[in-house]
Amino acid sequence: MKQAIKITTKNNNKKTPKMHKHYLKSNQDNYKKMIHKLKIKDFPKLPVTVLSGFLGSGKTTLLNYVLNSNHGLKIAVIVNDMSEVNIDARLIKDGFKISRTVPSEKTVDAVVEMQNGFTKLAKERKFDYLIVESSGISEPLPVAETFTFEIDGSIENLKDYTKLDTMVTVVDCSTFLEEYLSGESLKDKEMGVTEEDERSIVDLLVDQIEFSNVILLNKCDLVDKEEIDQIEGLVKHINPDAKILRSTKSVVPLDKILNTGLFDFKKASEHPGWLAELRGTHVPETIEYGIRNFIYRARRPFHSERLNKVIGKGSKVFGGVLRSKGFTWVASTPELIGMWNIAGISMTILNYGYWLADLKKSEYPSLEIQKMIREKWEEPFGDRRQEIVFIGNKMNQELIEKELNNCLLTDKELKQGPEVWKTWADPIALNEEEEIEIDDDGDMNESY
Repeated sequence: MKQAIKITTKNNNKKTPKMHKHYLKSNQDNYKKMIHKLKIKDFPKLPVTVLSGFLGSGKTTLLNYVLNSNHGLKIAVIVNDMSEVNIDARLIKDGFKISRTVPSEKTVDAVVEMQNGFTKLAKERKFDYLIVESSGISEPLPVAETFTFEIDGSIENLKDYTKLDTMVTVVDCSTFLEEYLSGESLKDKEMGVTEEDERSIVDLLVDQIEFSNVILLNKCDLVDKEEIDQIEGLVKHINPDAKILRSTKSVVPLDKILNTGLFDFKKASEHPGWLAELRGTHVPETIEYGIRNFIYRARRPFHSERLNKVIGKGSKVFGGVLRSKGFTWVASTPELIGMWNIAGISMTILNYGYWLADLKKSEYPSLEIQKMIREKWEEPFGDRRQEIVFIGNKMNQELIEKELNNCLLTDKELKQGPEVWKTWADPIALNEEEEIEIDDDGDMNESY
């Protein structure tokens, strides 16, 4: 109590403690933020549409069509590479991952630089709308993050003056299936942001489709109806919530891409199509297009060697699978979540963190994530499970399920327990990144 009196007494000759100075500074910052909020309370936010899509899909053609149309809007346009933002894409998406390690801080220099430019433009109030055309190798999620990101220590942020209205992805129907099934990387085509850019083209295409409100199937005049139907069916499974439009030369009704009010960052980042399938919130509408889906589920772990042999059979088992994603449980690394992913002919099974059942209470994620995980909880294994979505055309569901069932531990193996399982050979090795390509003849090639 005496110490408290000394700190607050005017006659105290001692220097004010640093804690007290910090307290005053914090009050000052809070006051500035309060004043700023009052200033921007009635500020008319500039609506923004972001155009994404692979190189040559028709983004610039769409942009020119909008600018030359009679809509009565003063539109500002930013054609930006934005490729440097993709460095942060994996960090943003990994927010769903459960880890025992402290996550790395994002490199925000590029985001801050763009925020400053966009904020200045919005504050000038010279325009009614802003359209951003991103690079053909940009992922939409980190571009959207630019408009929702709060800079540490900053009184004002871009989201104070703008509102992200619509994310539009343009798909080139004339090359989509070829690129999707090519197995090529951006590096193979000398398109990588850096020499370390290992992204595959199919993963980029999926990212651009997953994180969008409106998907424009463009160049429909160059493809027959059957192929367009197949593309639309696949796209609907990847992103069941998006509005899908068909177009020639990027001509679309403007009210479908401007001032739609469709964008919701939380929904877009947390509910990709494959999760909607697992949760049963997506009602399939695309059987008429020849695209169908099923979910493989099991409540015991895979034997690593047997699973590796099945994967090695390639298209002999997984032929017709265009997209597959989900959670897998491998006995040799029983505490780790395996993220199963097939897109086109590329397949990966990566370490995606820890099962909640293997964490101490002090290591638990947020209550919101815990609640979501416990919806799938079943004793005696908790959240550990196999749950994989398969989407494709002319898949052999019976064969896939039979082959995967043969990979599950037998009753005898199950009784041996995790300490024995960990001693087994482990070719899947979840602690090592591995990418596999499915050849047409059924074999698989591995690359590290």
